[in-house]
Amino acid sequence: MGGCVGRERADTQGSTRTNARNPRKRGGRNEPLKKDKPKWKSDYPMTEGQLRSKRDEFWDTAPAFEGRKEIWDALKAAAVAIECNDHELAQAIVDGANITLPHGSLTECYDELGNRYQLPVYCLAPPVNLISERSEEESSNTPEPQSGTKREFQLKVRLSTGKDLRLNASMSDTIGQLKKQLQVQEDIDPAHQRWFFSGKLLTDKTRLQETKIQKDFVIQVIVNKVSAPN
Repeated sequence: MGGCVGRERADTQGSTRTNARNPRKRGGRNEPLKKDKPKWKSDYPMTEGQLRSKRDEFWDTAPAFEGRKEIWDALKAAAVAIECNDHELAQAIVDGANITLPHGSLTECYDELGNRYQLPVYCLAPPVNLISERSEEESSNTPEPQSGTKREFQLKVRLSTGKDLRLNASMSDTIGQLKKQLQVQEDIDPAHQRWFFSGKLLTDKTRLQETKIQKDFVIQVIVNKVSAPN
């Protein structure tokens, strides 16, 4: 998808991606980031996969609009933190990038040069009519992995730094084991990793099979300097 500078493009929820130049500068009205996630309803029942695709499409094309890439990167990291219920991290990211929130929401914000940025609501919260791609009945019928057998697959992982990568994993692997694999691959201490799936924090003892993750699903990993509780 593409667009031209200064031209508004409305998505299906009425949000826009336009980052029109605004004369207001840093020092104007700036509210703390609200803890409550926005509630919205999609025009059609949306699956988790469709929601991820919609978000990926936005983040892939957003830097093409007027605005600074580093601010877009910060907004994406803050949106991921919000989705993972880490309000403090989201606020720290916003403050560190000198982003002003006139209404306490990422749906409308400004950088210190006065550039305007707008995030669609679907990047901040799932719709109330989100549908699961896997029924509880199917989940309950999933066989336990046989001892001595490990059926490996490529697990998609998305870091809060914006980097996507894949890890060799099996459904019997624990999050603690995968953290060590990520440490080897990216030199990130496991204590600085917090893994989330569907907005829930995954502990080191959690096995992938317990998360009900499917092929092509993405696990979010928040990387910080604070030791994560296990």
